[in-house]
Amino acid sequence: MGDQKRHRILMVSDFFYPNFGGVENHIYYLSQCLLKLGHKVVVLTHAYGNRSGVRYMTGRLKVYYIPWKPFLMQNTLPTFYGTLPIMRTILIREKISLVHGHQAFSTLCHEALMHARTMGYKVVFTDHSLYGFADVGSIHMNKVLQFTLADVSQAICVSHTSKENTVLRSGLPPEKVFVIPNAVDTAMFTPAPEKLSHNEIVIIVISRLVYRKGADLLVEVIPEICRLFSNVRFIVGGDGPKRVRLEEMREKNSLQDRVEMLGAVPHARVRSVLISGHIFLNSSLTEAFCIAILEAASCGLLTVSTRVGGVPEVLPDDMIVLAEPDPSDMVRAIRKAISILPKIDPQVMHLRVS
Repeated sequence: MGDQKRHRILMVSDFFYPNFGGVENHIYYLSQCLLKLGHKVVVLTHAYGNRSGVRYMTGRLKVYYIPWKPFLMQNTLPTFYGTLPIMRTILIREKISLVHGHQAFSTLCHEALMHARTMGYKVVFTDHSLYGFADVGSIHMNKVLQFTLADVSQAICVSHTSKENTVLRSGLPPEKVFVIPNAVDTAMFTPAPEKLSHNEIVIIVISRLVYRKGADLLVEVIPEICRLFSNVRFIVGGDGPKRVRLEEMREKNSLQDRVEMLGAVPHARVRSVLISGHIFLNSSLTEAFCIAILEAASCGLLTVSTRVGGVPEVLPDDMIVLAEPDPSDMVRAIRKAISILPKIDPQVMHLRVS
């Protein structure tokens, strides 16, 4: 990019707006930054509900929602060659010079990388998650990864842990893999203008309520913290298959007035939820980076998180309390966080994150 040549870039992933999450935001913001630099960016994803065809987003970002239906966790059915005609049309019509695929378990991403390499395009791949080696899904996924990444020009990971993981899974030479940590737009995530009082302590959870994000840990941790501290309230933002378990826990322990369930929170509203609390709780069982922690710290919240994957790389030790992904250790970490809360200055925290 040093010669300031204008590139025409195609971003490909099954995960994109109107779905909300780290990968979706990453692709959107990266595209906006590239557009500002004068490059042309096009996004390719599958149809979401009735959102099919071509749409334009901010800054003339062109998005192709191809009429493929997702069949599992927002992924399209892997067909290998079913997507070739439509991808070839888009690559030629948009005069693309570089294809950038996102996320290891996006089938659309793998197919695009494969077809683009076959047609002689430069391709880059970004991995946003950690993956295991032992379960059935991972074994198959890693085979696919070796196959599609055999020929990529460069790969990007979001943390050093994630780079190690990707190199081991895909057999890529380490010198082809770069670590570029996620960033947060600190102008969007500013602390509350007035410092909140500590008479009532509010703990915020914002994540997809799925097994991987540790929703089952929350089911055990929340009642215990409510029992130990009468002045603690929880606000849980997010939706997913495990939401039912959290609601059952709330009923069973009669915590309706102390655990507020918000459902899915659009990214534009995340800050307003964060600044209503003192502590941000992340209970993920696997995480390559966890951008939510950065957003929370930028809003001046003290973070309590499980010590998994790339999380320890995200913030310095005095801004985060780490715990093992085990209910009793998480309760210990939350108690520690509550005790150091008075020392935390949200404005100072925000400046350090920026």
